[in-house]
Amino acid sequence: MDIGEKLQEELECRVAFTIPIGNGIPVPESCVITWVIMAVLVLASILLVRKLKKVPTGSQCLLEIAINWMNNFFLEILGPKGKRYLPFLETLLIYIGVSNIIGLVGLRPPTKDMGVTATLAIFAILLIQYSGIRERSPKGWLRSFIEPMPLMLPMNILELVIKPLSLCMRLFGNVLGAFVVMELIKMVIPVGIPLVLSFYFDIFDGCIQAYVFVFLTSLFMSEAMGEEE
Repeated sequence: MDIGEKLQEELECRVAFTIPIGNGIPVPESCVITWVIMAVLVLASILLVRKLKKVPTGSQCLLEIAINWMNNFFLEILGPKGKRYLPFLETLLIYIGVSNIIGLVGLRPPTKDMGVTATLAIFAILLIQYSGIRERSPKGWLRSFIEPMPLMLPMNILELVIKPLSLCMRLFGNVLGAFVVMELIKMVIPVGIPLVLSFYFDIFDGCIQAYVFVFLTSLFMSEAMGEEE
């Protein structure tokens, strides 16, 4: 099988099973793997917080370091007003990060499915617009479409489509691009190097893509929230 056929196979929406209702409701593989990720994250959160101590030790130290880093990262961009959005943004970061590296255990990353990345982008843009409406008031949010001048109205409206599209295509494209690069490397050097680079693309690059996605989301939120004049 050449790289073109492998790429076509990778782009296909794989169906895990079909629910026997009516003509049948297909359930995508990416959806099932997402359920697995959700179950693992819920179980991990229960295990990590069930015996919290005032003086942290062991895994609690690592947990608090991770939470503090995420809190500081988002609050530095969003300011104090962004505190109410931390649970969503941090969950988004963790989910995308785990989704990107789940290939290490032999599962297909859900982020290789365009439907998943598009859904994440839509939720992100809805949060961006919600934060703008909440923090600037509906009137201030509507006025932002004619800033810095009324002539910008068409471009500002077009951004409502451009921003989620850019988030979707950036995440999907980078994840798929890593697959193409790995296939090319395997064709040239079939042994040794591909294994090392696989860890790079699955772990480092996967985490970077999760970071970039939530960074851009929070940056767009900061722009939408603005300061009422």
